Amino acid sequence: MALLETWRNMAYGNELDEKRREQMWSGYFAIEKGIYEQILAEPEKAVTGTVKELAEKYNTEILIMTGFLDGINESLKGYENPIETMDEDTEVKIEIDPEKLYYNMVAAKANWLYELPAWDNILSEERRKELYREQKASGTVRKAKKIFPNDPCPCGSGKKYKKCCGRNQ
Repeated sequence: MALLETWRNMAYGNELDEKRREQMWSGYFAIEKGIYEQILAEPEKAVTGTVKELAEKYNTEILIMTGFLDGINESLKGYENPIETMDEDTEVKIEIDPEKLYYNMVAAKANWLYELPAWDNILSEERRKELYREQKASGTVRKAKKIFPNDPCPCGSGKKYKKCCGRNQ
């Protein structure tokens, strides 16, 4: 079984009871925060190695590292790691795109990550606010203004909607 499948079965499947899953996630989030603190300390630096080597580097288990790589994969610069098929000897690379990463952290509602102090040295407060608003707005559905029969036609003809574009409605 591929590492990712094993990770997802443990994290999202029925392998653990509710209490153990909650403990697993709280432990994972603490480890994840520590890894991000190290990565964000040198955001322009690419980190490479096998899954096993990175797990050792960040002092965690291979499955936890697999979950981390799954989470960060869409926030990398112009590529993705082969997470679906990787095993512990698969070479991976972590080279973040800071704006994508911040945006995705907001999307995941991971405030313990997007509020890390390291962000102050990477993105301006203004840019972080923009990315936050962009992400929040991306999930907002806005209804178009309803056009009533006696309203002016939006095509700009000067006619009432019912006598113009709305005639065949």
